[in-house]
Amino acid sequence: MAYTIEAARPGDSAWLGPLLLRAWLQTYPSPEAGIDEEWIHEQRGSAATAEGAIRWREFIEEANRRPDLLFCRVVRSGTEPVGLLCGRRGPTVALGPMYLLDHAQGRGIGGRMMTEFLTWAGTARISLWVTDYNESAIRFYRRYGFESTGERELWRGKLPNLRMAREAVPDIDRD
Repeated sequence: MAYTIEAARPGDSAWLGPLLLRAWLQTYPSPEAGIDEEWIHEQRGSAATAEGAIRWREFIEEANRRPDLLFCRVVRSGTEPVGLLCGRRGPTVALGPMYLLDHAQGRGIGGRMMTEFLTWAGTARISLWVTDYNESAIRFYRRYGFESTGERELWRGKLPNLRMAREAVPDIDRD
């Protein structure tokens, strides 16, 4: 199956929220953390609503107007949406969200997405939040130079996250 990665279009906004909800349901259930499908629907279900689609459309439109500040790529398998990667440029570059549905993982797509993102980010410091029990994501980010900063948070009182960062890369071409 061929996978394509391309800039998000406003019409993608209708399926991005449901895709994220599906990815959360695949990724985060944890009896130890007290995170089940019901909690995920309570916390992230609004992403799959008409209001969520409006928020995604606004973000995508702004990303298309300001590609220097906002990054948003979608992944399709044929016409089926299977992933996305977004980011923002501020004092540092923030990576996220980044998700691939389970059946699309392990095929090199995440690496292709990350390569596009790192090219966009340039030499800037990049940070992200990752759930501390999502060991495959942590290993993936480490392969691209991200390390834990030691900073932690409990998102909405339950989801244990840790911050990872990839330090700024010297720009050797400026000399």
